[in-house]
Amino acid sequence: MNSRDAVHFISKLNASKIFNATSVLSSYYLAKWLSRPIQWGMPFNVSIEPTTNCNLGCPECPSGLKSFTRPTGNLDADFYQKVIDEIGGKLIYLYFYFQGEPYLHPKFTDLVKIASAKKIYTVTSTNGHYLTERKARETVESGLDRILISIDGTTQETYQQYRIGGSLEKVIGGTRNLVKAKRKLHSKTPHIVFQFLVVKPNEHQIKEVQQLAKEIGVDEVKLKTAQVYDFEEGNELIPTIDKYSRYKKQADGKYKIKNELLNHCWKLWHSSVITWDGKVVPCCFDKDAQHQLGDLNSKTFAEIWQSDLYQSFRSRILKSRKEIDICANCSEGTKVWA
Repeated sequence: MNSRDAVHFISKLNASKIFNATSVLSSYYLAKWLSRPIQWGMPFNVSIEPTTNCNLGCPECPSGLKSFTRPTGNLDADFYQKVIDEIGGKLIYLYFYFQGEPYLHPKFTDLVKIASAKKIYTVTSTNGHYLTERKARETVESGLDRILISIDGTTQETYQQYRIGGSLEKVIGGTRNLVKAKRKLHSKTPHIVFQFLVVKPNEHQIKEVQQLAKEIGVDEVKLKTAQVYDFEEGNELIPTIDKYSRYKKQADGKYKIKNELLNHCWKLWHSSVITWDGKVVPCCFDKDAQHQLGDLNSKTFAEIWQSDLYQSFRSRILKSRKEIDICANCSEGTKVWA
């Protein structure tokens, strides 16, 4: 966050949210120390999936590959309202994304308005193809606090190597619409971020995307490392610039993930993911919702969050994280984020 965005973020806090976050943090450190799943408070960071639908065909994404084994569809607005009514009082950060393109949900900006009314810091991630002038205005009016726009190249030739079926012209045009809408409505939000997924085909354009962002009026450029499924034998997407690669080549020519899988994970204490149809899963790496920890259609979030099943999963993390499949390719979660 830059200073202006940080001040805006802090303005969303209140005593109840701060107390809850402190409780969560305290229980996390105590659980690490005792190696058993102690969990106080409720998550203050939740991802909700508006839809599984997507217009692109990105090669490392279940939405793009159309490879889900779970049901697909759109988040029901009434169900969403019920969830926000239950957990909104403790939420600091709400991420409108898991899989799919959020703007393909027909009432996406209405969903944002509901969370904004509860002073929750709201974020979404989009491929930027649906930011028409009207939708850009609706986005600003919704109160969305931050938007990540994926722009993985500064030329169509480079961009389409990962964003298969996408149009760089639409992404740039949509971003300009959003910048224009903010200025017209005299709004400081949303904080606009160009998210650049660094892969081998585009790594030479990092400086170019930073310059493009400056020209358009984008607030920030975020360089993101790419997760790839099949990395052991090498992958054409793995960057040659080491600092932007999650993987390191070994003496035998094979690749392995750089980070050490420690037996703890901050995500399991402060955050959770809710699929479009109400399933609760541990984190964003469970893209196909294979580790379902509860169903909000039959239980409250509080019941699921403190359930034996959730605690058992946390216990597995504390004992041997490397044995959990979704953790094997993870480069996040071990450090405290707030």
